[in-house]
Amino acid sequence: MKIVVIGGTGLIGSKLVTKLREQGHEAIAAAPNTGVNTLTGEGLAEVLKDASVVVDVSNSPSWEDAAVLTFFETSTRNLLTYEAAAGVGHHVALSVVGTDRLSESGYFRAKIAQEKLIKDSPIPYSIVHATQFFEFLKGLADISSDGDKVRLPPVLFQPMAADDVASAVGRIAVGPPQDGTVEIGGPEEFRMDDLVRRRLAALKDPREVIADPKALYSGAKISERTLVPSKNARLGETRFETWLKQSGAQIPSAHTTH
Repeated sequence: MKIVVIGGTGLIGSKLVTKLREQGHEAIAAAPNTGVNTLTGEGLAEVLKDASVVVDVSNSPSWEDAAVLTFFETSTRNLLTYEAAAGVGHHVALSVVGTDRLSESGYFRAKIAQEKLIKDSPIPYSIVHATQFFEFLKGLADISSDGDKVRLPPVLFQPMAADDVASAVGRIAVGPPQDGTVEIGGPEEFRMDDLVRRRLAALKDPREVIADPKALYSGAKISERTLVPSKNARLGETRFETWLKQSGAQIPSAHTTH
């Protein structure tokens, strides 16, 4: 089937396009650098022609509260409008475990708004809530840095490899619409401060990670299990130590985090 991946040139999107093509699907990477702009609508009618599924793994280029809300609302409205006109039968969106519990954060308020638009649309949908990615542990340190110190809440989380995220999203994309939310996560629970400390050590990054119960996560106060998926979550296979050996030096910046 023809599957259009919005944000298809990014970390998750590029992996997803590759996996779908390997399965024999016509997977199209749609992004501003391929001539498709969901904010303006440019290229959407053309790329969605004859598409069965749209997978949105795009992200806002700005984390400022108003900008990120504008991005997700405008982009999602445009997508759903053009999808309806093209007869697309399944809209899949990548979101974050704990989104509904993080409304103090401007970023997560924008994700909540995005999800509401999808749920209110007549197009059958699946929303995928993923935990944090291993690839963005350094980015998490970067946005939590205070000089040479990194302050993080010592809460539980269950991060996963981006490759496992792409595999899970791909399976959902080619299956029937859930008309609900599916949670995906990694195979192991960690304390956030401990895992970021281990990641920085592997990178020989000298910053000191401090467990600070008052530290915020994307501007929101979080409790022990805010970021942990439910027991029904579909878990990836890649363990942190395995990923660490495979990951090499590929380090995205903080502002590409999901």
